[in-house]
Amino acid sequence: MNIELQAREIQPLRHTFDRVAAHTGDKPASRYLEAMLGAQPKENFHYRPTWEQGLELFDAGRTAIRMADWYALRDPRQFYYATWTMARARQQEAMEANYQFVESRGLAARMADAQRAHACAVLMPLRHVAWGGNMNNCSMCSRGYGTAFTAPAMFHAMDQLGVAQYLTRLGLAMDEPGVLEAGRNDWLQDPAWQPLRRLVEDLLVLQDPIELFIAQNLALDGLLYPLIYGRFVDGPLALHGGTAVSMLTAFMPEWHAESARWIDAVAKVAAAESGANRALLSRWYLAHVDQAQTALAPVAAMALGEDAQAALSEVRQALDARARKAGLDI
Repeated sequence: MNIELQAREIQPLRHTFDRVAAHTGDKPASRYLEAMLGAQPKENFHYRPTWEQGLELFDAGRTAIRMADWYALRDPRQFYYATWTMARARQQEAMEANYQFVESRGLAARMADAQRAHACAVLMPLRHVAWGGNMNNCSMCSRGYGTAFTAPAMFHAMDQLGVAQYLTRLGLAMDEPGVLEAGRNDWLQDPAWQPLRRLVEDLLVLQDPIELFIAQNLALDGLLYPLIYGRFVDGPLALHGGTAVSMLTAFMPEWHAESARWIDAVAKVAAAESGANRALLSRWYLAHVDQAQTALAPVAAMALGEDAQAALSEVRQALDARARKAGLDI
């Protein structure tokens, strides 16, 4: 008995989902594109939101920015839930190794008391800034339009929560639990923190999701992270026995550099859409970055002393160059 085997090529009727093909054409798409494109509900809502009766539940009219295609605001990291969680899991493993190294060798205990107290005084109130970043990115997810923008905003929100948790863990590794309460009291009462606290609380009620994106993720965090984790933690603190703090906050500058790719890409695409968008984004950036620089000045002075003004000016210049490269008129 002879058996004849033949290969037959089966042509698929479709190469991707219709909602994806509407943006990319009928061709194979990556998992990222399949997870993001066309996933935003657009019709057949049961009711309008009672708190904003002139708008739908998902409505591009919540922002003054206008886009022909909101799915153009894509994440160059191509994060969807699976890739985001895998990336953060790898970073969590690295951070756990850092904590084990610091704890096994007693590096935190070897810091001078004054140096440890200085680090906690600067870093513990920043838990509340990160919590504000979490709330604001949740607002962007809630009020924004298009999954390509709102999904990474929620990932960013959870990353901010992770930053707050890392700072909490740092405080417990460096000192007694009372250091967390001291940081909270400083956030609520210390005059040096009140300008930043006021800025964070003002952002909590900012309604336009794209303006909030520029204010929180580009302007405030764009100054805060290089200033604190670059100039302070990896600068004088590390040089004077604070290497343990640098190791236990390694996630923050790494995450900031990675997330800047998404932030800059969104600003660049939105600004390139029209001259009106570019003018509005530029005006928002300049207004909010000036406020952020003013609010961070007392914190910079606390952290860096007489070098604070120069460091803050250099960080601002670098951020202005970054915004200019993203297409904003600076």
